[in-house]
Amino acid sequence: MVGQLRDRVLPTRQRRGIEELQQDLDLSSGDSQAKRSAFWTMLTLSSVIAAGGILTDSTATVIGAMIIAPLSTPIMGIALGAVQRRRTSALSYVVLGCLLVILVGVVASVAVPRSYDLLTNDQISGRTSPGLLDLVSAVATGFAGAVALARKDVAAVLPGVAIAISLVPPLVVTGVCAGEAQWWLASGALVLFLSNLVALVFAGMVVFASLGYTGAAGARTGRAGRRAYLMLGLLFLAVLLPLAANTVTTVLLNAWTVRTKEAAEDWLKQSPGSTVTSVDARSRTLYVHVRGPEELPPIEGLLRDLAGRIPDGVPIVVDTTRGRQIAAGKVGDQEP
Repeated sequence: MVGQLRDRVLPTRQRRGIEELQQDLDLSSGDSQAKRSAFWTMLTLSSVIAAGGILTDSTATVIGAMIIAPLSTPIMGIALGAVQRRRTSALSYVVLGCLLVILVGVVASVAVPRSYDLLTNDQISGRTSPGLLDLVSAVATGFAGAVALARKDVAAVLPGVAIAISLVPPLVVTGVCAGEAQWWLASGALVLFLSNLVALVFAGMVVFASLGYTGAAGARTGRAGRRAYLMLGLLFLAVLLPLAANTVTTVLLNAWTVRTKEAAEDWLKQSPGSTVTSVDARSRTLYVHVRGPEELPPIEGLLRDLAGRIPDGVPIVVDTTRGRQIAAGKVGDQEP
C-alpha cells in the first residue's frame, strides 16, 4: 500500500535522477564557485530585504525576501546527505548562513527607536510566539518542497513553498530582538526557524528515502545513518517541547483574557455608559481597554472580581479612552 501511494505521489516517469537532484542541492559539486557566489549574494540580499520589510511592517516586502532566499537548498542538501549516508558541506552552509542573517538583523536593530515596542509590529509579534500548528504546517510545507524537488513537473510550486516555510524572516527577527536585548522574543523567533528547519529535513529524508536515493556505501555506514536519524529525532523533540509549552500558554492566556473581560464588564456595571472594548496580554500583563464618559468605579473592585477567575499574581492595567493607564495591581494582592 505504501508503494502504491508513493507511485501515485511520485510517478516513476516524473522522478528526477539522483545525479540531477544532487547537482541542485550540493553547493560543493559542479561549478561550486558559481554556486557559492550565488548563494551568499542572494542570502545577503534577501536578509537585507527581509530586515527592511520587518522594520517597516511591510508584508509584501517580507514575502519578496522569502521568495529569493536560498537557504532551503543546503537544508534539503542535509536531508539528501543523511539519506545517502555521506558527509556533505550543507550543514556548514546552513550554520554560517544563519549567523549571517542574524547579524543583518542585529545591525538593522540600530534603526529601532529605544521607546519602540517590538510587539506592536505584526511582522515581529507574529514570529516570536510559535505553536504546534506552526510545526504541523512546516512539516506539510516540507513534504511539498521535497516532492517538488523530486518531481520534474511541479517545480513551479517551489516559490510558494519558499513563502510558506519562512526561513529568513524568523532569523532576521531573532537578530533584531537580540539587538534590542529582548532575549525572550529572540528565542521565540529562533525556535520558529528551528521548527521549520527540522520539518524540512524530516520531510526531505522521508521523501528521498522512499525513492531509494541511498548511497552505495549504505552497508558500511549504517551506524552513521542511525546516528543521523537519532540526532534528527532529538532535535525534533527539542523543538517540540517549547512549541507545546507555548501552545498551552497561548490557550491559557486566551481563557484568562475572556474571563478578565467578563469580570471587567461586571465591574463597569457601576458606571453606566462605560464598556470594555478589549482585553489583551502583553509582557505577562493583562490590559483592560475601557471606553466611557463616567469616572471608573474603585479599581479594587475589579481585582476582587478577578480573584478566583485567573491565577493570583497576574498584573492588571486599565487603559482608558482619555489616554490614562491605571495600574490596578496584581490579582490576589488586594485585601479581602
